[in-house]
Formats: sequence, structure tokens, C-alpha cells
Amino acid sequence: VQLQASGGGLVQAGGSLRLSCAASGRSFSTYDMGWFRQAPGKEREVVAAISWSGGSTYYANSVKGRFTISRNNAKNTVALQMNSLKAEDTAVYYCAAARSWDSRWYDIDEYDSWGQGTQVTVSS
Repeated sequence: VQLQASGGGLVQAGGSLRLSCAASGRSFSTYDMGWFRQAPGKEREVVAAISWSGGSTYYANSVKGRFTISRNNAKNTVALQMNSLKAEDTAVYYCAAARSWDSRWYDIDEYDSWGQGTQVTVSS
């Protein structure tokens, strides 16, 4: 599956952004999906993940209660709604697809395909 992320931009602290990831391929609905981010000088970290059916969602503690992940299998898209943004949310955000997490939704090595990344900058 090929992925393309979009929706990043510059926003003030406290504001909101909605990221979208469009996938190509008829097997999208069988993939578990995740959003990761990488800030300058830091390792890539998981932000949120959603199971292939959309029935299970997971969040990093740092974004829990502020971010919401969702997917639309009919449209081959996954979204990340980001509210109450903070300066520390500034990073390049990537969507990723996994054939199966095997419960390791947080493990970067479980993901097989990656989008190109979209920059999110939160000004304080």
C-alpha cells in the first residue's frame, strides 16, 4: 500500500489541525494504521494507531484526550484530528501501515509502509 499524508501547517498553541492520509491499493481495509511524528534531533515516535476495522484505537500518553484517530475504509483514508495543540507537538507527522501489529501498535518495526510526512508547526 502507498500512503500520502497531508494537512500539516502552522498553527498557534491551542489551535487545531486535521491530518489526512490517503492510501492506494484495494487491501487498505486489511491494514492496521498508525501516525508517528519526528521532531528535530529526536527519534520517531508513535502518536496514535487504529486497527484495520477501526474498532480499536490507541494513543501515546502525550496526546491522549487531545488527538483522535479515525479511518474510512470505503475512501481508503485515515485521519488524525489534533486539538489543543502545544509547541511540543511540532514535528513531521507520518502515516504508516502495518499488515498486522500483533498487538505491538507502538512498535515502529511493525509498520511496513510509510507516507512522505507532513510538517506541523505549533507556535507558542
